[in-house]
Amino acid sequence: MAKYEVVLRKSVLKDLIGIPKKDVKRIMATIGALAADPRPPQALKLADQARYRIRQDVYRIIYAIEDNRLIVCVVKVGHRRDVYR
Repeated sequence: MAKYEVVLRKSVLKDLIGIPKKDVKRIMATIGALAADPRPPQALKLADQARYRIRQDVYRIIYAIEDNRLIVCVVKVGHRRDVYR
């Protein structure tokens, strides 16, 4: 399987500012793993959108996959109570 390029929106960097550093390390490791497998078993497709979500403790990573260009675009990262708003 080809390796995907992971792209973060500028807003994701702002989302990460309010998260503790130890959690940011784990979130970034999970995001990095998406390059090898953008659809891991724990990822779920969002019903109303063409996006996926993956859990990292109490945080959620929302991302879109462009298979024709081999790109994973991380759209939003946040606490589970806020990320879907």
